[in-house]
Amino acid sequence: MIRLIAALILIVASMSPARAATVGDNGLHIQPWFLDSFLILAEDVEDAASDGKRVAVLIEQRGCPYCREMHQVNLANTEITDFIKANFSVIQLDMWGSREVTDLDGTVMEERELVRRWRANFTPTIVFLPTPEEMAAGKTEVARMPGYFKPFHFISMFEYVHQKAYDDQVFQRFLQDKFKRLEEEGKKPEVW
Repeated sequence: MIRLIAALILIVASMSPARAATVGDNGLHIQPWFLDSFLILAEDVEDAASDGKRVAVLIEQRGCPYCREMHQVNLANTEITDFIKANFSVIQLDMWGSREVTDLDGTVMEERELVRRWRANFTPTIVFLPTPEEMAAGKTEVARMPGYFKPFHFISMFEYVHQKAYDDQVFQRFLQDKFKRLEEEGKKPEVW
């Protein structure tokens, strides 16, 4: 009987969406809620703003183990994905891709050229684009997640950008304040 229960648990666990990430023809993990864009980034920023959202550009590459981890752990967490879907339009780029992208300044290039231009050296990298007002003032990005962040830090970065906390404090201070606030509420977040 114990073996039967153990076998059933293994079967159910293997069907879990956290274990089964969908991979596209280009080798990148796919989320159905990612924005299918014409990759004209200034227009994407404007469109997102009209929906009350921000734009996050996710840069990945085929075979990236940390990209897989991000999809199977962070993006399998509904608390995280619900927050992101409500507040961000996420555009996925292939670090080595050749799709045509128009940068915020109107420069047209392939994905891989944009990645070099933005100096994104690691995957996954998430570049948070400015609001239309910040873009008009010359900003090209407001925050960057260079590499894989564990779930607590991952969602915190999205909160940091959503709240525009970057206007007042660095991300590390934002994290410390959030952690302290949670501790005061009797919660102990898993940070590592």
